[in-house]
Amino acid sequence: MKNFFDFIKRSPTSFHATESIRQRLLGEGYTELFEDSSWELKDGGKYFTVRHGSALIAFRTVKAPCGFMIVASHSDSPSFKVKKSIELSGTYTRVPTETYGGMIMYSWLDRPLSIAGRLVIRTENGIRTVLVDLDSDVLTIPSIAIHFNRSVNEGYKFNPAKDTIPLAAISSEAGELRSRLADAAGVRADDIVDHDLFVYVREEPKTVGLSDELILSPRLDDLECVYASTEAFLSAKESESVPVLVVYDSEEVGSATVSGADSTFLTDVLKRISGTDERMIALLGSSVVVSADNAHAIHPNAPELSDVGNSPVLGGGVVIKYNSNKRYATDGVSAAVFSEICKRAGAATQSFYNRADMPGGSTLGKILNTQISVMTVDVGLPQLAMHSAVETASVSDLITMEKALTEFFSSSVRVSGNEIVIN
Repeated sequence: MKNFFDFIKRSPTSFHATESIRQRLLGEGYTELFEDSSWELKDGGKYFTVRHGSALIAFRTVKAPCGFMIVASHSDSPSFKVKKSIELSGTYTRVPTETYGGMIMYSWLDRPLSIAGRLVIRTENGIRTVLVDLDSDVLTIPSIAIHFNRSVNEGYKFNPAKDTIPLAAISSEAGELRSRLADAAGVRADDIVDHDLFVYVREEPKTVGLSDELILSPRLDDLECVYASTEAFLSAKESESVPVLVVYDSEEVGSATVSGADSTFLTDVLKRISGTDERMIALLGSSVVVSADNAHAIHPNAPELSDVGNSPVLGGGVVIKYNSNKRYATDGVSAAVFSEICKRAGAATQSFYNRADMPGGSTLGKILNTQISVMTVDVGLPQLAMHSAVETASVSDLITMEKALTEFFSSSVRVSGNEIVIN
């Protein structure tokens, strides 16, 4: 768990998560490719490319491949994004924010918080981006005392323009936070042109429970799947298919960005691997996409919110997600293929349906299918308190997912009519 927890701590934002994976790939001998350059790929080569600083695709080339084995997850989490002005001066110094994604707002109150992201810096010839992380307890969002809101425990609707603005200092001295950010990034404050900064929870990931069987951590959705798929990709054996690791940004806000699943990022990369559009289409015919994004476990205090007989439990293994209205891309064939691969790996699986009267969310698989036509299964790790500032999951499930995805990346499929051969 130490390696996973270190990854969580190094990844307060999608930019940092992507850079952490980038450094890992470079350390494993992978060559970084750039989208504005020609790619000269060799058989048996190990490559990756980064888009917009927050999305990454890695792959290994195979001589005469039969298809692609693709795992896609996302590195972003619900948070508060810092506005352009950075500081609000008045009685106190506060940090103006807006919500990013759908978080459980009350879970962010009365915690030590910090700021991380990227700064856009002026240079002699233009601009450049620099990652920054204050890595200290510089913010908090104080609750309103119950004496001023006696009905707070009966339910309260938070207004993000008023109730969740982080407090930074009791002084009203303008410019201090900007200077702190510049110092942390090693740049001059006057050279900061713009930024993409996020508030993040400072609580460190840990194991809890009578046998340390639970994980309590920020950003489990979806850094658990990012971590498991990265480790699986690096440890998988060679097969007849090209293994492809995809880490997207922007899932929590709809994926319709240059670095999200609704972009052409994956299609662009697969075309360059394939050589021609026609060759790519043929390879996609014997390919599989695993869309890996966490799932809701049955809640110990509210089991009635789950579907009877189709509700995953913590410690029960990898979750396969179904929805008849295609909020998830899974169908009988893609689920069966993935289940057989998991069986070979000795990795337990379980199923998830939303209660029929409670529509759920969507994820990467459905969106990816609008970009590439390929057999797709939506899976995830069971967790509690999804979109809370700190979430709960199971140690054993993370291990199971890594085992399952290692077998997936080590496999290949060949589709011929209604027959599918899994090697």
